[in-house]
Amino acid sequence: MGSLSGKRVAILTENGFEEVELTSPKKALEAAGARVDIVSPQKEKVKGWDHDHWSIDIPVNVPVEKAKAEDYDALMIPGGVINPDQMRVNKHCVEFAQQFLELGKPVAAICHGPQLLIETGMIEGRNMTSYPSIKTDLQNAGVIWVDKEVVTDNGLVTSRSPKDLEAFNKKMIEEIKEGQHAPAAYTPGPRH
Repeated sequence: MGSLSGKRVAILTENGFEEVELTSPKKALEAAGARVDIVSPQKEKVKGWDHDHWSIDIPVNVPVEKAKAEDYDALMIPGGVINPDQMRVNKHCVEFAQQFLELGKPVAAICHGPQLLIETGMIEGRNMTSYPSIKTDLQNAGVIWVDKEVVTDNGLVTSRSPKDLEAFNKKMIEEIKEGQHAPAAYTPGPRH
C-alpha cells in the first residue's frame, strides 16, 4: 500500500499545461497510492504543451463546474504559460482553488500555476515560489517570494520549474500524507 492509499487528489488544469508539470506529479501521486482526477473547464480532454509545441491530450474526469473540494484531499495545479492564464479568468477554477485554501487542504502549484492562486485573494503573507517571470505578480498579491526549488507554507507547496519536479513531488506527497492543515488566517484585500 502506498503512503497516499485512500487519498483523492484533483489536478486542476486547462489547455496549455506544461506536459511534464502534469504528468510527473500525476505519476508520483498514483505511485504513492492516490486516486487522481483531472478537473478542467474542458469537457472531454485537455491538451498539453511541451516547451514550444502542442503535445498530448489527457482525458478529463470531472468538469470543474461540478467539482467540489470536499470530495478531495488535495489540489495540484500544473504550470505552463497558457494554462493558468486561462484558469485565472474562469470563476469556477478560481472558486475551486479557493475552497481548498479555505478548508486548509494541501495545495501544490508549480511554475506559472501559482498565478491562479492570486485570484483567490488568499495568498497574502504566504511564503511561495514560482517561475521567475511571475515573481512580481505574486509579490504584488502580498506573497513573500523565495527563490528555492520547493517552498512549503502550511500545506501550500510551490516550485519554480520542471527542474524542481523531484523535490516538488516529494514535498507534495509529504503534505498530502499529513492531511488537512489549519486554514491560514487571511484578510481579503482589495481586488484589482
